[in-house]
Amino acid sequence: MNSTKQNILNAAREISEKNNLLLLEVLFRGTEKNRVIEIFIDGEDNLTADDCARISREINEVIEKNEFLDSAYRLDVSTPGVDRPLEYLKQYKKHINRKFEVRFKSGETKNSITAKLVKIEEDNLYFYSDREQVIKFEDIIKAKVLVSFS
Repeated sequence: MNSTKQNILNAAREISEKNNLLLLEVLFRGTEKNRVIEIFIDGEDNLTADDCARISREINEVIEKNEFLDSAYRLDVSTPGVDRPLEYLKQYKKHINRKFEVRFKSGETKNSITAKLVKIEEDNLYFYSDREQVIKFEDIIKAKVLVSFS
């Protein structure tokens, strides 16, 4: 990764952490003269468009002040889409009482369930479908919130 990208990544990480947010991904697209920087953030609570705009302004200030880029660019800061699997335990809290599709390991076996997240205690996630199932966060391979329109 070149130093410009690394500097922007470091700024995004520092600003996210300062605001108690999780930096999920930084993508660089486009050309040198027409750069697009996409930054995905999340947190324990739902983020609003105003939150994303505030973080975008903070990151933009650092880019401009330090002259990380010398040509036109577009900076997009947003939350991940619902199709993106959750990566951090902190992301689960706001999804209590939502249905999940979860792949997890149990010893040497890999299992899947579709169930509602009912509570979180430390690093244990409690899911319920026809019975309660407790899954340690570290055993989750992939967890995705299922969108419900009812």
